[in-house]
Amino acid sequence: MSQGTIKKLTEKGFGFIQSDNGELFFHHSSVEGAHFDDLREGQAVEFTEGQGPKGPRAENVRLVG
Repeated sequence: MSQGTIKKLTEKGFGFIQSDNGELFFHHSSVEGAHFDDLREGQAVEFTEGQGPKGPRAENVRLVG
């Protein structure tokens, strides 16, 4: 799994993660073990890199620690 930091969250239910490989989109349905509303910018996360219709995206997003 890759690791990164939540860079931005939106009220529309998606966000962006900053990782060593750049910025990745994620959707609230990809979050595991937490509710999207509990996420905060700056939190460390781990995820699997996947491919969405508009390019790379983070899947299986979980909080670290």
